[in-house]
Amino acid sequence: MNHFRMALLLASALVLVQAGGCAAPGAPGQTGAEASVVPTAPVDTDARRRARIRLELAANYYRQRIYPAALDELRESLKADPTYPDAFGMLGLVYMDLDDRPKAEESFRRALELAPADAEINNNYGWYLCQTGRERESLSYFDRALADRLYRTPVRPLHNAGVCMRRIGDLAKARGYLERAFQIDAGNPVAMFNLAEIALEQNELERAHFYSQRLLNSYDPNAETLWLALRVQHARGDRDGEASLAAQLQRRFPASPEARKQIEGRYGE
Repeated sequence: MNHFRMALLLASALVLVQAGGCAAPGAPGQTGAEASVVPTAPVDTDARRRARIRLELAANYYRQRIYPAALDELRESLKADPTYPDAFGMLGLVYMDLDDRPKAEESFRRALELAPADAEINNNYGWYLCQTGRERESLSYFDRALADRLYRTPVRPLHNAGVCMRRIGDLAKARGYLERAFQIDAGNPVAMFNLAEIALEQNELERAHFYSQRLLNSYDPNAETLWLALRVQHARGDRDGEASLAAQLQRRFPASPEARKQIEGRYGE
């Protein structure tokens, strides 16, 4: 399995839940965040209020991946207020999920024309760039999001930037962003997973052990987090710890690719 799979799933989940403005649950792959596409200080006009109601409906459909209904509500939102940047920003997210890059690009660009300093839109566009092979370009948008001192969830652009830099092998920059994310939110699963992976790759085994164990202790384990912790214990030479994790992996996720790798001794993958 690609080592970035878990990291990208985690970060993608964060982008997804933010659209609904959900509070954070407590498990990797299900982590939410405060704030949403719905503005916290909307322009006080009847048109904007109508547009915001439609956007809230679209956010609910988007969270459930009911994309046609989300698109319908977003069209109604923009019909009510054609200058509503948050609706264009969410339209970009929907088209990103639908892999319609031209429309996603157009929607994000329009959102940024209307609200160039909006932290949420900059973060989401940065993630879109990262997902479409433009990782270096994405950094400027993550940094713009971070420049907003009132942004309530700076951990998102931080860990997104870290994932993007790790994806292209820039481990120094990746670690810098991820460590900042961890300092802000020591329970952030994206930061912990990636920091453990980076430390393992660089043979910093005690650091890798710290992050991988903290991740296991903080969230219900899945095959990816168990496999990460198992590989760390294998590298450390802790055979008892390795055997315990291997037993959990085989018992709980016997059909997973990670369980097969463990049986075949493919610890370097």
